[in-house]
Amino acid sequence: MKMIRAIIRPQKTEEVVDALEAAGYVALTKMDVAGRGKQKGLQIGSVYYDELPKTMLMLVTEDENVEEIISIINQAAYTGNFGDGKIFVSPVEEAYTIRTGSREL
Repeated sequence: MKMIRAIIRPQKTEEVVDALEAAGYVALTKMDVAGRGKQKGLQIGSVYYDELPKTMLMLVTEDENVEEIISIINQAAYTGNFGDGKIFVSPVEEAYTIRTGSREL
């Protein structure tokens, strides 16, 4: 299993979530976050924004679905500008369903 964390522009959130849902990936966690990337924030005139609002989506999936999910997120979140976001993939050793206590997704 893998955990996919995608940090994207807030205005692209619904587009990404809808695209994932259309492909059958409905289980996810969505959080509002703030941060900065390589560009170290944003400067508009004399105003400097150190951290920018973003949305983080987290999904846990079987290994064979990772490439498809990454492709869906890349296509739906893309604007071609700095700040489109990042996708991180991490291994998940175990997952448990609280209601049943079973070891599964």
